[in-house]
Amino acid sequence: MLFGTIVGSLADKQGRKRACVTYCITYILSCFTKHSPEYKVLMVGRILGGIATSLLFSSFESWLVAEHNKRGFEQQWLSLTFSKAIFFGNGLVAILAGLFGNVLADTLGFGPVAPFDAAAVFLAIGMAIILSSWNENYGDPSESKDLLTQFRGAAVAIGSDEKIALLGAIQSLFEGSMYTFVFLWTPALSPNDEEIPHGFIFATFMLSSMLGSSLASRLLARATFKVESYMQIVFAVSAGTFLLPIITSYIVPPSKVKGGGISFAGCIQVLGFCTFEACVGLFWPSIMKMRSQYIPEEARSTIMNFFRIPLNIFVCIVLYNVNAFPITVMFGMCSIFLFMASILQRRLMVVAESHRTKSQEWTSMKERETEEEPLNI
Repeated sequence: MLFGTIVGSLADKQGRKRACVTYCITYILSCFTKHSPEYKVLMVGRILGGIATSLLFSSFESWLVAEHNKRGFEQQWLSLTFSKAIFFGNGLVAILAGLFGNVLADTLGFGPVAPFDAAAVFLAIGMAIILSSWNENYGDPSESKDLLTQFRGAAVAIGSDEKIALLGAIQSLFEGSMYTFVFLWTPALSPNDEEIPHGFIFATFMLSSMLGSSLASRLLARATFKVESYMQIVFAVSAGTFLLPIITSYIVPPSKVKGGGISFAGCIQVLGFCTFEACVGLFWPSIMKMRSQYIPEEARSTIMNFFRIPLNIFVCIVLYNVNAFPITVMFGMCSIFLFMASILQRRLMVVAESHRTKSQEWTSMKERETEEEPLNI
């Protein structure tokens, strides 16, 4: 939230390619710190990881959108690229990386730090590809703008354009609930220390996410389906899935026996959580598509990092108080946030449609004026 926002926002001025290389270097250093048993060194590694995460979630997307537009490619291709990135990157590669990390750590016996070393190798390969094949692009490279001016400009853009503000609120509400879910699903499925197959369940979640991103690519490819429209349903369904742990806690009597396998209530919740992961798969390419439409190019990275400030504050508050509330209360709160996201998405659709209609009216008026000019002469 602190360091990442500043470093990530420099991408617009210093260059997106340079920011992506900085991500690789920063995360390689973070991986190396895992070899130290010293708490201070490990904490430095987490700070580096936080900076790298902000770069990962803003610089790469900003570079792609700018390069795509610069080369004059069709806008529809951008949606397909986002969908494939989520399908292969967040889904397939995540599963393979998890299995590979497990082989290194357990099967080959290299220990728990081995996956971080492997990650550093892949990051170095990625950095070499970026350095050798990418062009540099910028948001606003003007020398007169310092970082504070960039922040002020991004804040003005968010405050003056309701579409950008709504998009930021929607993103924070959904991602905040999603990151909270990451910490809640294990205790939700094993309230009595049941032996649950964590790896298998996680792989199922990733497959569900891949299914969602595959569906998103089909929806985004059709002009009849507006992303602002179907995302209302996605957020509403997501809100419903988080009500399942609350409902099952009342309908299914809780077991008091410690240990054992996953309970019947747990199986129902797994089904709901897989549905939520499918919604996550739909969310990523869709929110990327909306960001490419509504966020101005000159401050894209800065605004995207601004969006992550309330998200990080939200997650910090939730995790700090995670033991203060029952798990059903936490899921209920996340469900409310997702329902709010659905309402805000509805508002975004109305505002975007109104803006689109006004733009079309202005264009047609200008065309009529152009046609009438020779007649007047």
